[in-house]
Amino acid sequence: MNNIPNTTNLNVRVDSTLKKESDILFKKLGLNMSTAINMFLTKCVNTSSIPFEISTPKPSKNLKKP
Repeated sequence: MNNIPNTTNLNVRVDSTLKKESDILFKKLGLNMSTAINMFLTKCVNTSSIPFEISTPKPSKNLKKP
């Protein structure tokens, strides 16, 4: 069991390949999945934003009607 006070469990569905690749990356960085997710959530709260750009995809010129 987790002995850190004031913690809760978070269940998230993630593509299995993405999880495996993330685990490999985080291990290289000396992190585990929980620490990486906590870092992400902390950054979001501290900046009141998502720490990367989110945008809608723009259709290519070939998909646009003339």
